[in-house]
Amino acid sequence: MIIDGKQYQSIWLDENDRSRVLVIDQRRLPFFFETRELCSVEDIYNAIRDMTVRGAPLIGAAGALGMYLATLEITGRTNVASHLNNAASYLISCRPTAVNLSWAVSKVLESLKGIDDPELLAETAMITALEICETERENCRKIGENGLPLIREISERKGGKPVNILTHCNAGWLACIDYGTITAPIYLAWEKNIPVHVWVDETRPRNQGARLTAWELGKQGVPYTLITDNAGGHLMQKGMVDLVFTGCDRATRKGDIANKIGTYLKALAAFDNNVPFWTLMPSTSIDFTLSDGLTEIMVEERDQEEVTMVEGYHDGEIIPVRICPDETRAGNWGFDITPARLVTGLITEKGICRADEESIGNLFSEKTK
Repeated sequence: MIIDGKQYQSIWLDENDRSRVLVIDQRRLPFFFETRELCSVEDIYNAIRDMTVRGAPLIGAAGALGMYLATLEITGRTNVASHLNNAASYLISCRPTAVNLSWAVSKVLESLKGIDDPELLAETAMITALEICETERENCRKIGENGLPLIREISERKGGKPVNILTHCNAGWLACIDYGTITAPIYLAWEKNIPVHVWVDETRPRNQGARLTAWELGKQGVPYTLITDNAGGHLMQKGMVDLVFTGCDRATRKGDIANKIGTYLKALAAFDNNVPFWTLMPSTSIDFTLSDGLTEIMVEERDQEEVTMVEGYHDGEIIPVRICPDETRAGNWGFDITPARLVTGLITEKGICRADEESIGNLFSEKTK
């Protein structure tokens, strides 16, 4: 994406010092656009954990580059196999719900088997990690191409009036190296002069919609309106939503979807009002080992202060503000599970399919043999 005249991805290696991973600090947006240097496995772990970087494809890419940084920490006294296995386990542990993280870390670890030379280890890890980054970037571009006809069809049916798309959380380019998942077809439609308008859920408790999706769309010039999380059902009842687009942190082979908390409620409202509910994801977000999302997907529970406090901009700085009594206990589940029966279909880099085991298996036959 181009931000203020400069091309950016959400993660990259420093061209002048390949031991430094650079990322956009998402905690500072939309008030400050800042980058951070990550120079160790610990730095990567903390950046994923505190949501400096977030979004399933991006944390996978970050984990992969974390494995590359792990190879740079090897010395003559290091037990290489133990060091790399420990780094992999440590990185995977920081965000348990998104399957992209474990997939990417494991892919780099697998590429290093049988290599003893430290320089070759580092080179192989770097190449593999950068390939993962490029694969996720290209996957998102293809998701955009595959999702575009859905928007175009509705636009034609409405006689060129804006297509109203409701989003939840942020699955834009910030979360996905570039393009995004839910935003990729939106950006492509806008580039092709297909009128679109986006209803942006604020997405409590961390407000990724209000802070990130709104910022992204504004930078690209796409019309949007910020709404409270609970307004979506009302808009659907009034016929003001043509499509719901959500991302996915982990899907089962039968089409159950784990996504940001609140996604399930949007799916229920969409189902009740006959609004198409599409989940957009790269195939790296599908966990073919899982069948039942409700019982098999681990839902991350986060710090209760994300619920009891809210961050905002005041007098040149970002400040936290308490919104409840001091003694309040809060529950903070990061994700919920939307059953396949409520999902219209999946939009992936390989095409579109229904959210059921047969359709997913046919589209990804190479992964289900």
